[in-house]
Amino acid sequence: MELLRGEGIEESLLRDVEHFRNKYASSDEYARRIPKPDYFYYGKAIWKKALAALLEGENLLLTGPKATGKNVLAENLAAVLGRPEWNVSFHINVDASYLIGADTYNGKEVIFRPGPITLSAENGGFAVLDEINMAKNEALAVLHSILDYRRVIDLPGYSRIDVHPAARFIGTMNYGYAGTRELNEALCSRFAILEMPTISEENLQKLFDHAFPDMKEEIRGQFMRLFYDLLKKAEHADISERAVDLRGLLDAIRLIRHGITSGEALEMTITNKSFDTYERKLISDVIAARIPQDLTAADVFE
Repeated sequence: MELLRGEGIEESLLRDVEHFRNKYASSDEYARRIPKPDYFYYGKAIWKKALAALLEGENLLLTGPKATGKNVLAENLAAVLGRPEWNVSFHINVDASYLIGADTYNGKEVIFRPGPITLSAENGGFAVLDEINMAKNEALAVLHSILDYRRVIDLPGYSRIDVHPAARFIGTMNYGYAGTRELNEALCSRFAILEMPTISEENLQKLFDHAFPDMKEEIRGQFMRLFYDLLKKAEHADISERAVDLRGLLDAIRLIRHGITSGEALEMTITNKSFDTYERKLISDVIAARIPQDLTAADVFE
């Protein structure tokens, strides 16, 4: 909450957040599922829109290119509102039974084993639907009655579950990934859609200050510029978006702290994520123009 105040979020909105947390206290059984984020999402405008939508009972669809913090924001929202989180990463094998649940034998009898959507709906959780535009039709059909005004799950042969009033569904999607497609109009209408911007230099500075308070200012500035250099190259289609990996950049700095040189760390967390030899050379050249290959922890940290 103090970080939100630091972002300039109005007290009236923060009071609404506190009211929500107090009204829907999470059970001890699922308290461990309430996230404790490693990173804080910086961006006042996005925070205001996201909190307002969720407090009003809307579900959120976070869209935008890679490295805009969609999953970080989703995790932060669950933490701020004090809700347990269930994650669903959509792929070809995610079907209705995976989402809702299925019969299973416990050694004595056949019982129903609930899936992540059912658990989230029953317990007022936040279900993060990662890469929702990779979901197949059977999986999407499950979401329709949950996301609209009915907010119910029918379990054939068992019962009907009314979705808990605190439950929310947060979808994320990138554009242009292999296997993705356009979401149909019916599903889009069930979300408030938030376009995620590229992190600003000011907010990137805050992120670095929070993650690495002992990092030398000059070196920190070079790592920040490296991120935007890679982003610019990707926007011009000189390299793919694989290299635009803010999480990878932060991981590289952590590896340097543990005794790996800057060249080795960036190769592991950025360069080698491309499997094309020519592209790896281009990425290496961009990195070398900003970051010397032989930096050690003593060079990077105070």
